[in-house]
Amino acid sequence: MKKLIIILLVFPICTFAGGEGDGIGFPAKKWFIGFGNSPIFTGLRFNFKDRDVEKINGISFTMWQPKNGDGDGTVNGVSLGVPLAGGTAERNGLNLGLAGVSANENLNGINIGGFGAGAGNNSNGVNIGGIGVGSGNNLNGLNLAGIGLGSGDDVTGINFAGIGVGAGGDLKGLSFAGIGAGAGDDVEGINIALVGMGAGDDMTGVNFGGVGMGAGGKLKGINIGGVGVGAGEEVMGLNIAVVGVGAPEVKGISVAGVVGGDKVTGIAIAPAMLKIGDKNTDEDDETELKGVAISAFNHIRGENNGVSIGIFNIARGGKGFQLGLLNHNPNNPKGLRWLPFFNANFNKK
Repeated sequence: MKKLIIILLVFPICTFAGGEGDGIGFPAKKWFIGFGNSPIFTGLRFNFKDRDVEKINGISFTMWQPKNGDGDGTVNGVSLGVPLAGGTAERNGLNLGLAGVSANENLNGINIGGFGAGAGNNSNGVNIGGIGVGSGNNLNGLNLAGIGLGSGDDVTGINFAGIGVGAGGDLKGLSFAGIGAGAGDDVEGINIALVGMGAGDDMTGVNFGGVGMGAGGKLKGINIGGVGVGAGEEVMGLNIAVVGVGAPEVKGISVAGVVGGDKVTGIAIAPAMLKIGDKNTDEDDETELKGVAISAFNHIRGENNGVSIGIFNIARGGKGFQLGLLNHNPNNPKGLRWLPFFNANFNKK
């Protein structure tokens, strides 16, 4: 008990005094109990802020971050910061800071910061920050943050953030964000955002956006958006939205107030309207319905090579059928262009 009291009394003086030098150790300079900035040490070490560290093994207590450029070396074991644990290139093991945890290069292990946890390169393992978790390159493992979570490259694993999850590269795994989630490249896995979700390229898996979701490339899997679902190239799978589902190509089972695209393949259920093509579509454009469309108004500016069922059906041609109250095919001979209940392509050309 007396030794513990002595250590607690000596700790503040020694850590400040040895902070810019080599530090001191008991019973040896490089092992057991050390105070100050010992570049190489094994055991229990106390220091105000690390500088020019080479390797620390054991339990390391620090208080503050060093100046920029002073963060070198590796800490293996337990890093405790009151309030900040940081200042080295690598930290491996259990890294805990009352305010924050950081590494200039990599954080590996269990990394918990009261406000935030971050690494200049990669963060691997369990990463928890009260406000944010981030990495300059990849963020891998179980990642939790109260406000935001993100990386310059990929985010992989189980990811939760109260406001947002983002990746400059790919977002893969199980991702949940109270407001939004997105990636500059691909999103893969089970992805849930209460407001919105997006991917710069492709999104694949089970994707739920409380308001909407979109992908710059292809959207594949089970895609549910409270308002809308869309993609720059293709939407494929089970696609459900209250207002609209749209992409140049829509494939699978699509259910929304309005379903639209240049090519719709599969089953489309659109209580308000199915829209294929637009006013600028001409006969040379490859626009078609290939499947079954059920809507109040099936407006197909192209070929109907399936079955359209609705109150009002329009198609420019194709080998399919129209079933509804009023059906229009402008390519048919006169007298067969407007028909009740049923219409098809009667033009032999």
